Amino acid sequence: MVHKSQRVGIFIDIQNLYHSVKHLYSARVNYRELIKELVAGRQVIRVIGYVVKGETALGEASFFEALTKSGIELRIKDLQIFPGGVKKADWDVGLAVDAIRIANSLDVVILVTGDGDFLPLVEYLKWGLGKEVEVAAFGRSASAKLKEAADFFIDLDKIPKVILKK
Repeated sequence: MVHKSQRVGIFIDIQNLYHSVKHLYSARVNYRELIKELVAGRQVIRVIGYVVKGETALGEASFFEALTKSGIELRIKDLQIFPGGVKKADWDVGLAVDAIRIANSLDVVILVTGDGDFLPLVEYLKWGLGKEVEVAAFGRSASAKLKEAADFFIDLDKIPKVILKK
């Protein structure tokens, strides 16, 4: 249940969201509209987006700037390239640690990801810390268990303003 006095923190798995909307719709995300829809008139405490800087910075600076202008505080990590060419780039642990660290200042934690790896985080925030947890993702590509575990699932497929067609 949405109450205007609720303190909200939004944690956005930018890579997950970017690739989901690109794969499903060949489109982009309107982050300003996304935040507006998720906040729903409540009190915003923090909006943090987790991004990975690629091998080439072509277009990344303007993308990161657009995210910042949308009101997103960025956490940036460099892409790791291991011997043999294996690449690793994820923020799962960083996002989880931030959400737990900030949770005491929040009534509602909103995770913007469909990644099932966040299931233990959802369960801990709910049962360990007593927080309301909302998950926002594209329903067609989100983990069924993650959707089920959340107090409320926001299907981004059903919010057309969030999707910017090319």
